[in-house]
Amino acid sequence: MGELTTYRATPDPLALIARSGKAESTKAAYTRALRPYTDDGGTLADVGSLAAYADTLGNARRRHLRSAVALWAKERIARAKASVTPDTLGDVQATIMRLEALPEAITVEPCGKGMKVHTWLSAKQVRALMATCGDDIVGLRDRVVLGLLVGAGLRRAELAALTWDAIEQQPVGDKMRTVLEIHGKGGRDRVVPISATLAALLDGWAGVTGRTGRIVRSLGRGKRLGDSLSTIGIFDVVRRHGKAIGCPGLAPHDLRRSFAHLGYDAGVDIGQLSVLLGHSSISTTQRYLDLSLDLEVTASDFVPV
Repeated sequence: MGELTTYRATPDPLALIARSGKAESTKAAYTRALRPYTDDGGTLADVGSLAAYADTLGNARRRHLRSAVALWAKERIARAKASVTPDTLGDVQATIMRLEALPEAITVEPCGKGMKVHTWLSAKQVRALMATCGDDIVGLRDRVVLGLLVGAGLRRAELAALTWDAIEQQPVGDKMRTVLEIHGKGGRDRVVPISATLAALLDGWAGVTGRTGRIVRSLGRGKRLGDSLSTIGIFDVVRRHGKAIGCPGLAPHDLRRSFAHLGYDAGVDIGQLSVLLGHSSISTTQRYLDLSLDLEVTASDFVPV
């Protein structure tokens, strides 16, 4: 894969990081990961060179680099869309697809092992995991189970206890977003926004179950709905679909950890992730992200959502 087509002025990635509005520690981490490459004349559009440079870095630094690349790619996509004309539509669409895939050229141990021998999935693997669910009632139920674990970062017990009245609409500017009110471990309640895709999935499941009682449900003989799904049942769902994508040891907590990794890779500040996960301290979130030896992020950077 060669250089990506340019639309309008290509944004300077280091300048983009500087004005991104992220925490100062986050901007510093992105800059430290990226500057050696750009100082050596490398461009983010040169996918082969970028991947080769990433391979020289440790896993934590590669995550910072991938987040910086994702930030740059998002800006490029916005500029490409703003400049599209009927004559350039095909080229712009092709460029957008390549930009969306660009961060995945930087691998961060997908379905691999971190310092604590923990497993997490890449975005590509999450898509593959969700695709293993069928179109029948079992597939829909399983898609809800997997989606809430990896899309909201829930613990297994939190998911088993989650009821329909935990879903709320919250105003954000002139729009509304769907959130989950979670009663977490140690009495730490939290609010977790979910994507429109996950909200739509829940709406479809509500058409099967109704909007009362527990959200995730067992399926008995004849695929008859039960009142709830146990934590063991949730574990079995995850293990079955993990095996289908070549991760036979996949567990519910690995999907929660994947939520943290994907959020961090997308540029979510570690303090916000700590709140979303319901952790008692930011050091716990650092361990989730395999950052226990990474002094670029400290507890002083914590900013509640």
